[in-house]
Amino acid sequence: MSLAATQTQTAGFPEPCSVHELKTLVLSRHPAIVIETTDEGRADAQLAAVASDTGLTVFDWTITQGLVRQPGTQAMYGTTDPALMLANLAGLTVPGLFVLKDFSVHLSAPAVCRAFRELLERFADAPSQLSTFVLLGASVELPAEIESEIVRYDLRLPDRDEYRQAIGAVVESLQANGRAEVALRPGDYDAFASALSGLTINQARQAIAQVAIEDGRLAPDDLTRIIDLKSRVLRNDSLLEYFPVADNGFELGGFANLRRWLARARLAFTPEAAALNLPAPKGVLLVGVQGCGKSLAAKVISREWQQPLLKLDAGRLYDKYIGESEKKLRQSLTTAESMAPVILWIDEIEKGIAPGGGGDADGGLSQRLFGSFLTWLQEKRADVFVVATANDLSALPPELLRKGRFDEIFFVDLPDPAERATILGIHLRLRKQDPARFDLPRIAAAADGFSGAELEQVVISALLRSIQERRPLDTQLLLDELAATVPLSRSRREDIDRLRALAKDRFVPAR
Repeated sequence: MSLAATQTQTAGFPEPCSVHELKTLVLSRHPAIVIETTDEGRADAQLAAVASDTGLTVFDWTITQGLVRQPGTQAMYGTTDPALMLANLAGLTVPGLFVLKDFSVHLSAPAVCRAFRELLERFADAPSQLSTFVLLGASVELPAEIESEIVRYDLRLPDRDEYRQAIGAVVESLQANGRAEVALRPGDYDAFASALSGLTINQARQAIAQVAIEDGRLAPDDLTRIIDLKSRVLRNDSLLEYFPVADNGFELGGFANLRRWLARARLAFTPEAAALNLPAPKGVLLVGVQGCGKSLAAKVISREWQQPLLKLDAGRLYDKYIGESEKKLRQSLTTAESMAPVILWIDEIEKGIAPGGGGDADGGLSQRLFGSFLTWLQEKRADVFVVATANDLSALPPELLRKGRFDEIFFVDLPDPAERATILGIHLRLRKQDPARFDLPRIAAAADGFSGAELEQVVISALLRSIQERRPLDTQLLLDELAATVPLSRSRREDIDRLRALAKDRFVPAR
């Protein structure tokens, strides 16, 4: 069996729950169903399963092949033309699922749009004949007069069983054609399926085949390469950036209150909490001074909870095409749910999802995105723990701050002397310096008003100066760099004071 042939094999095991939902839509006599997906083979498999359960015949249409009754390869004469294809269907009396691929672009032609609407009315008003159109494509935009007549079906990402079946199909292909040695045991399939979560079946199959063919071997140690490939795919094809737990070596200085809260919140995932019907935590919102560790906290939560981290680039949500931004957000949240348990980090949420003004400047887009996000946050069932960060409190709408949206809201202030000493020690060790050689309490006292990010830059600058002057780094060099640096707390004193005043007695201190 060739690798190309594995699509049919892997797609032939549709998710029972999804097939049931799709079958329900068909049996409910919806005249048209829209499925937006790039995983066409998997959608075809689910539709074939629905047709088998309902006794319907599947007819596939593409602009290149025309209308083909499945299973088969012979197209009906003249049906590559959309208008002629619809005219043929008007005389067809066979109950069926009519799968029209990339068809929506042709509805801009008035004659095609009119003919399609008439067929929709006929399908809806024919109690003795069960027939449904399925509009399948990566993006399906419809005229307003047709949009109201259709229902959209969300083809969720594969579950672990589907990934295991995809792995099995690729392994079978590799063994059949001898392209790679397979050294996987049955128990390894679960780890690979987990690593592939968030990808389509096609992407998963391609990733497995690529790592196997690159060195002629598929083995358990290929897991890290699979994760690297997934990271690249998510970064290129979505708004998500993936950080595996294994690569997470970040350290956080201080944050005692946040750490205590996280240790307690983690207990919600235990069997004891489940026995008491305690809900899993939704997430936390971290607001406060720039450069003080909010983003770093998200990475440390991921490491301490041993869950992968997904970063949602909210700034890339906005698209020039109507509806695309909302779709991107839905796809990102759906991907996060498919990878659960996972930490979802939304950096500077006020710049992407939360509307800072009245929402009219962008035609209400930010309000719609914000509404969709709040609904998802309130109703999500998957173990996706959200860590949202914000620098500008004034840009956060009150709906985001009310109790119940997040489990807790923490204010991240400038570090105190003990935390500054800890942060300096972390960055010195990271640069292969022994913190014991330095008078950290003295340096920390001199660094009053410095953020964690500014302390890191002081260490870097002092090390570069030590190289330039050909002398070892010492306490005095660090003190000199501190004296030469103007921290944000001084250059933007009014803004920092205003931020602290707003946060006082409103949010829980993170430190």
